[in-house]
Amino acid sequence: MDQAKASGGWKLWAVLALPPLFWAGNFIVARYSRGEWPPVSLAYGRWVIALIALLPFAWPHMKRDWPLYKRYFWRIIGIAVPGVVAFNTLIYWGLQTTPATNGMLLNSSIPLLILVIGALFWGQRLGLWQVLGLIVSTLGVAVVILQGSLDRALALDFARGDLIIFSAMIAWAFYTMGLKLFPPEVNRIGLLAVQIIVALPILAPFLALEMWLGHYPIFTPASLASLAYIGIVPSVLAYLFYTRAVTLAGPARAGQFIHLIPVYGAILSASFLGEQLHLYHAAGFGLILAGIVLAGRRGRA
Repeated sequence: MDQAKASGGWKLWAVLALPPLFWAGNFIVARYSRGEWPPVSLAYGRWVIALIALLPFAWPHMKRDWPLYKRYFWRIIGIAVPGVVAFNTLIYWGLQTTPATNGMLLNSSIPLLILVIGALFWGQRLGLWQVLGLIVSTLGVAVVILQGSLDRALALDFARGDLIIFSAMIAWAFYTMGLKLFPPEVNRIGLLAVQIIVALPILAPFLALEMWLGHYPIFTPASLASLAYIGIVPSVLAYLFYTRAVTLAGPARAGQFIHLIPVYGAILSASFLGEQLHLYHAAGFGLILAGIVLAGRRGRA
């Protein structure tokens, strides 16, 4: 019995800890292959592979939920655009010019952005602790974008790639809130596959524009391996593991493990990309994390 419990415990820790590792790998591989994969080509190829890999899991749910897809068609469009079309495309665009470490640190701002989007567009009320948390986390984001430089702040000299990636995080916050528009009986794996099917035609004109501007992918064994990783591991395996983690441990505990992304990312960036960690990275992450902790407090001050 004890051995079985231990085995179950290890399996739980695995499904909790692996998704953020897979998602951190998305940043690392995209940054590594930026010379071979233009951003839209990488995003489009990713979703084609992800759809092929996901269909065996999603097809039974898609057949069952087809009447619901027709009922919520415009809602599906509404979440597919920020969640599938925009999010990773903007990340890959930003990673052309900014380090992967910065991208993963900015990723940590998503929980606070969800609070802001919920307050502005869904009418959710923010308490005092949440407002304080937003202020502190915003300072953390500013530290990362401005690279800890007061001179850059005074000159409004923002890192373009960081701003692009931060806009991706805003898109993901809209996507997350948009998921609440779907009732629980709509299976999330089938819904993801349908979003990809809807998103690919929307993304196609941007792919054509990118190629018309002369930006073509370079096909090598390394670039194809990068695409395969991005299309399968963070797109499908991480999603399936994360869904399982939410089932076993609940959404709150599973969500906390997302904060491992910058931890994994710092190690992977230094190991595989040779990126250096600076004091402003630690300061920015510390402020973002402190803001999240403050926003999670209950009660009144």
